[in-house]
Amino acid sequence: MTARTLEDLGLARTPSLEPLTYPGTPLTHPALLRGDHLLPITPDSTAVGEWAVEVGDGRRTALDTALAVLGEPRMHERVPVLAIGSHAAPAQLRHKLRTSGLPGTVPLTLATLRGIRIGFSAHVSPAGYVAASPYVDAEATPELIVTWLDTVQLKAVDDTEYPEYRRVVLPERRFPVAHPSGETLFGVHLYVNAKGVLAHPDGRTPTPLLPQPEILRRLCAASPELAERFGDSPEEFVHRARADADLREFGTRLFAEAGWLLPQPELDALPDARDSAPPM
Repeated sequence: MTARTLEDLGLARTPSLEPLTYPGTPLTHPALLRGDHLLPITPDSTAVGEWAVEVGDGRRTALDTALAVLGEPRMHERVPVLAIGSHAAPAQLRHKLRTSGLPGTVPLTLATLRGIRIGFSAHVSPAGYVAASPYVDAEATPELIVTWLDTVQLKAVDDTEYPEYRRVVLPERRFPVAHPSGETLFGVHLYVNAKGVLAHPDGRTPTPLLPQPEILRRLCAASPELAERFGDSPEEFVHRARADADLREFGTRLFAEAGWLLPQPELDALPDARDSAPPM
């Protein structure tokens, strides 16, 4: 199978390695991630496993057929997980799976989510950035990437998200998810913050997703103590944060003490999906 590489497509920058690029460059069309390559997928009104994937030399085949040829789990053996931050960037997903010693074969589709918007988590991540996190907003209808993970991949991604996040299953009536064809997706998973989202500066309104350098500048401008400890530039912030777990904990604690932590009780009430049986 042939396809264009992430490098060819300008999608190779990895936020974990380049924190100020967070959340990375997202995919804008459905594709099958296969290591360093992306194979385009053409969506239609059929089941997602029947969507056509380009496999080289102008040839197309059903997505489930392509996965079977590769010896990979088919679509009904995978879990749809919405990407709210850097997981929408193929390079970040490739990096996380590769770091865990796993093959990076992941179908990626686009879907619309109703009732949730994307902001920031109220913590400083080990990579040095302030990561994305969902919050409830009845009027929101963001278009997001769906990562279709097999059970081994799902466990590996869980290990990178917990304990700051929990994985939950979205109730379809409250938070419907649909492909562009209008097909409703069932059993869609989402990582939600375990404590709450960033609500800077008033403590009541979630902070919308911004470029990483901008949110770091705003936070340090609002807190001289934060600027003193993390430095006076976004570059210095991520450099110090990546190197010092105690400093990251200090920053997370300061967000709460400043009144910038806004809990999300409706998302908190959803059961942890790890407590349910894995898909068969």
